[in-house]
Amino acid sequence: MIKDIPILKVEDLAIAIVPRLEHEEGYEDFWDSYLINLKDEPIRSVLINARGYGILEGEERRTTTMRYFWEEIGPLDIVKIEPVQKAVLDIVNEYWVSFSFNDYLYDKKYVFVQGSLDGMNFTDIPFLDRKGVMIR
Repeated sequence: MIKDIPILKVEDLAIAIVPRLEHEEGYEDFWDSYLINLKDEPIRSVLINARGYGILEGEERRTTTMRYFWEEIGPLDIVKIEPVQKAVLDIVNEYWVSFSFNDYLYDKKYVFVQGSLDGMNFTDIPFLDRKGVMIR
């Protein structure tokens, strides 16, 4: 029965979107998104769907949905998901993450709403020693 299925909350996992540094290739045109595993154990079968949508310059815009997969992400580790064009920073950027941990399949949607990717929302990003916007 559905009532017998436990619903476990995703903890110790974050998505961050970070501007590139001046010495990095494409720094004028791109930021980068990262998945951060803050757990003391690895997560497995990690699948991420990434997409953007919203109104840009008065027009409804949608990006292509991209899918990324990692067999395993180590404990206290960070992986780059994708480059994010500066042109789409002003729309909603959504990352739907599914993964296996302790024989349970978790999923969570991380949504960077319009206007959230702004310097006033910057925080320190673990493992990168850089500033960006992070959702836990």
